[in-house]
Amino acid sequence: MKIIAGKFKSRIIKINKNKKLKPTTNLMKKTLFNWLSNYIKNSKCLDCFSGSAALGIEAISRNAKFVTCLEKNFNIYKNILKNINNLSIKNIEIINVNSIIWLKKYGKPYDIIFLDPPFKTTIINYIITLLKKNNWTKKNTFIYLENQIKKKIFIPKNWKKYKKKTVGQTIGNLYIIK
Repeated sequence: MKIIAGKFKSRIIKINKNKKLKPTTNLMKKTLFNWLSNYIKNSKCLDCFSGSAALGIEAISRNAKFVTCLEKNFNIYKNILKNINNLSIKNIEIINVNSIIWLKKYGKPYDIIFLDPPFKTTIINYIITLLKKNNWTKKNTFIYLENQIKKKIFIPKNWKKYKKKTVGQTIGNLYIIK
């Protein structure tokens, strides 16, 4: 997978062969970062369910200040570390942890949060609750949520839809906290 733009443009991110891993497509990634182009510089980002960490790495490439990536699968986590080391990225933190466990603790708000959980899981509504309950968001936090079209998700009233894109059976929504 290639980095689309920024200081690491065209550099390759190697991805583990894992049936559970479904990286955000280049089309969806390009669209998302076009939406965020005025907000990404100097932002603090959280990439839950990182997988390839393509969203976190793309954010760093486009001058995000810092990114935290959460990945529970140890082999995928090790692969992300290799990619980060190959790119010599210093302002990214990769944590080998289940996103739910990490979000259960009280945190400090992020500017941008990427939520791209495995499609087969039903945990997204719980994750949304944890984000609000445990201080991971603030006014004007952007939240990108990627999921299957047919999946019903509870969106809090203070999340305002900013942008939306559908590619095949996948829908990407960008919300802003009001």
